[in-house]
Amino acid sequence: MLLGEIVVLLVLLLLCILAFKLIIEYGGTILKIAMHLAFGWITLLIVNVIPGIEVPINLITMAVSGFGGVLGTFILVLLSIIL
Repeated sequence: MLLGEIVVLLVLLLLCILAFKLIIEYGGTILKIAMHLAFGWITLLIVNVIPGIEVPINLITMAVSGFGGVLGTFILVLLSIIL
């Protein structure tokens, strides 16, 4: 039983080292993507506060504004005004 726990501990340690190495190498890119997602979601929330513009907040609009960022939210606003 002790040998199995040691193997699990070593595998988890290896995964943590690989994840840390990945974060160190690609940290700037990961941070840029996270900020892009955050700004898209923040603008979606701000747009819903403005009277007259109602973009429903659901999984699809969160994905569009997250992956599209501010531009994705702008496209959602245009579609809500047109339709």
